[in-house]
Amino acid sequence: MNYVRIPEILLPNETIDIKNWAVIACDQFTSQEEYWEELNKSVGEVSALRVIYPEVYLGKNQEERIKSIKEKMKEYLFGEVFRKIDGFILTVRKTKYGHRRVGLMISIDLEQYNPFTNDRAVKATEETVVERLPIRIQIRKNASIELPHALILMDDDTKSIIEPIYDRRESLDKLYDSELNGDGGHIEGYLVDNPQEVLEGLELLINKERLMRKYGTENEFLFVVGDGNHSIAAAKAYWDELKVDLTEEERENHPARYALCELNNLYDDELLFEPIHRVVFGAGEEFIDAMTAALQGDSQIELNYRGKHYFVNIPSCAAVAIRDIQGFIDGYIKTNTGAMQDYVHGYQHTLAVAGSTGIAIFMPTIQKGEIFVYVEKNGVLPRKAFSMGEAEEKRYYLESKLIKNNWRL
Repeated sequence: MNYVRIPEILLPNETIDIKNWAVIACDQFTSQEEYWEELNKSVGEVSALRVIYPEVYLGKNQEERIKSIKEKMKEYLFGEVFRKIDGFILTVRKTKYGHRRVGLMISIDLEQYNPFTNDRAVKATEETVVERLPIRIQIRKNASIELPHALILMDDDTKSIIEPIYDRRESLDKLYDSELNGDGGHIEGYLVDNPQEVLEGLELLINKERLMRKYGTENEFLFVVGDGNHSIAAAKAYWDELKVDLTEEERENHPARYALCELNNLYDDELLFEPIHRVVFGAGEEFIDAMTAALQGDSQIELNYRGKHYFVNIPSCAAVAIRDIQGFIDGYIKTNTGAMQDYVHGYQHTLAVAGSTGIAIFMPTIQKGEIFVYVEKNGVLPRKAFSMGEAEEKRYYLESKLIKNNWRL
């Protein structure tokens, strides 16, 4: 398996409280600084919070924060903070919304990923905004470790890889078991007893006959990035910069070549995709009339403006429909001064955000079977095409991995 490596994972030592250590992904609650301030007060000095950069603070004491992050990484590596685990970890997350997410902590080869092309076995699902990468690369440059929040999806419709491990989890060594702070729910981790079984299962997913049957191509296609597209894109950009000065042998095994992430099965029954709705401001009924004339198809979406309901025809494939809807909105905003849009979760919340001045546009929900087929044929999905859960359900930083050769436990 050239795309996945069995990782050397750093976990906090058993004496460290996971509830204080693990914190939500840095790109959450970006408008709620009070969330992060409360977290800062409660978790103590030994916490993943000290080695990540919450995006709510971007542009605020930036150089000092990055310097502190890298110093803390060294302090944690030389102190008695980490223990090293060789192998895949089965992670089981239960959230306050009653959802369960089961995944495997793996390392993907960044040589098999390019956010700007569609020709690699690991594909982006969201257009990469280049302007969002420099700060992420700056944080990663010369850092000792990475802490991942990316969720990677595989198309295992027979449920042959993760699910059998989950079913026998009680027989595995339990590595962690803890409540999470900030209404994050509960997390458990188990050491996978037969990593070769995972690698063999992944090989079957890229069988050429299967690829042709499912996607109409023999091009190797294994994963899509479900969440954390810009995180993986930054890791790739840094690796491309770093490898220039390495020999071929050094490139083969350098830890920065491999990015730690959580692998989920697209067909996990409890893995839910939710739509991200749009609210357009600075527009009125002329927007609705133009949108109705521009879009067509066998399905419909609902719009709401000043309490009145409207219905617009759209294509039956949700991924195509979202592309067309977003394209229309972008074109309208570009040509109408003062028009702007917002992205909102939840039906009632969208109505509330729209209020009496905005147009609420209720987006279709992407079906699981559409994602891989669309990405293979068309490239990235439209931005904000789907959400894998609510904010509190996003990945918590818990595991980490070395990305620098000269740091050893």
